[in-house]
Amino acid sequence: MNTIFHDKLIELGACEEAIQWVDDRTLERAWKECHRGDWMLWLAAKIEVDRKLIVKAACQCARLALPHVPAGETRPLIAIETTEKWCEGEATIEEVRKAAEAAYAAAYATVYAAARAAYAAARAAAYAVDYAAAAVYAAAYAAAAYAAAYAACAAAAVADVRNRCLKECADIIKQIIPISSIR
Repeated sequence: MNTIFHDKLIELGACEEAIQWVDDRTLERAWKECHRGDWMLWLAAKIEVDRKLIVKAACQCARLALPHVPAGETRPLIAIETTEKWCEGEATIEEVRKAAEAAYAAAYATVYAAARAAYAAARAAAYAVDYAAAAVYAAAYAAAAYAAAYAACAAAAVADVRNRCLKECADIIKQIIPISSIR
């Protein structure tokens, strides 16, 4: 059994579900096969991958929630766009913070999960403290918003929709964060 990556996850404090899923997979195989964007963002942040790569991936995950934002509510999109501009050096961290606060207000005023996804992505950029958790929440809240849109479905269907969104986040992350940066 390959225990090196498995043991590293335990050392980093990964959740039991992720540790069990990894089983005897190597890092390379796990990264390639992973179906959980939240796990991938968590790992990337824990091993200190370039923060801007993580934030860029978190923004793309948060974008998945935007179709579930009511028409006319622009604060979540503005937070994502401002954060993406920060990744490219085209916005200040203060601008990101302001956009994040606006998305946070939207999250509690109208569109909880979708706006929380945008807020989490912006927070990952804006605040150095525990940006790992904020990046993870971008994927998790995107999945929640996605699933909430189908809340009328049976519980199993909602879980399936959430899992599909997390898989879509995983695919996005694989495109943005190369395995070479995870080592």
